[in-house]
Amino acid sequence: MPADHSPTVRRRRLGAELRRLREQAGLTAEQVGEHLTCHASKVGRIENGRSGVRILDLRTMLDLYEVGDSRVREALTALAKEGKKRGWWQQYSDVLSTAAAEYVSLEAAASHIKDFQPILVPGLLQTEDYVQALMDGGRPDDTPEQISMRVRLRMERQSILSGEAPPLLWAVVGEAALRNQVGGSATMRHQIKALLEASDKPNVTLQILPFTAGAHPGVDGAFTVLSMPEQDEQEEVILVEAMTSSLYLETEQQVSRYKFAFNHIRAAAASPSQSRDLLRRALYDYRDLGD
Repeated sequence: MPADHSPTVRRRRLGAELRRLREQAGLTAEQVGEHLTCHASKVGRIENGRSGVRILDLRTMLDLYEVGDSRVREALTALAKEGKKRGWWQQYSDVLSTAAAEYVSLEAAASHIKDFQPILVPGLLQTEDYVQALMDGGRPDDTPEQISMRVRLRMERQSILSGEAPPLLWAVVGEAALRNQVGGSATMRHQIKALLEASDKPNVTLQILPFTAGAHPGVDGAFTVLSMPEQDEQEEVILVEAMTSSLYLETEQQVSRYKFAFNHIRAAAASPSQSRDLLRRALYDYRDLGD
């Protein structure tokens, strides 16, 4: 699905316009919530694109904001209807938490993705065998059917890199990810070859952060910066993952801090050409290892 047609993008565009109209009308989210008989947090979720809006509620909001132009009302109603369409990821709802589904939807809509992964290969660049090994080792409570579904989901996510208007991916990967033998040496050889191939794609920039880099702003762990098309910098989204939860950060200060950190991390990493040399060296080291 092209990013411009994504229900996530449509919801974010609608939410941004509703926020602008509310502020123009001089109203707070709490005041709007009172008219909708809901909590202000629901208004916030609508405005940041996390939640769709019922057509009845949309009409109430537009009346409250004194939007009388029929063309504007029709355009916003169309966005609301498009935003309610199911994304392809919904077929995996049995294994997707609400937070994970939200991330996949944002990833599918992003125009730029900056990903720092210190100990694992980024999800968008993982081979199927590597994903299978990760899921087998990291999801001991899942059934084989659930594991299989998670693997298919991960592989389908990767289609955005070769689809229509693919996002620009800038990935910085810790050298530890090349040395951590997920799935054994054969799986790692295949994975490193896949990274070398991915680094040739025009929309992918891949850097390896070597062990010799020492301390850097990413020592606290992995994070991802997602930039939505036609959104300003303040509406970029930062994802910080933990074992049992995902933290989304969107304030200007939070986004600026993580973008600043990413810039320092990529400056400390090997250049793309040097990174290819590191990948080839790791591949060479795996050549005689048994499985």
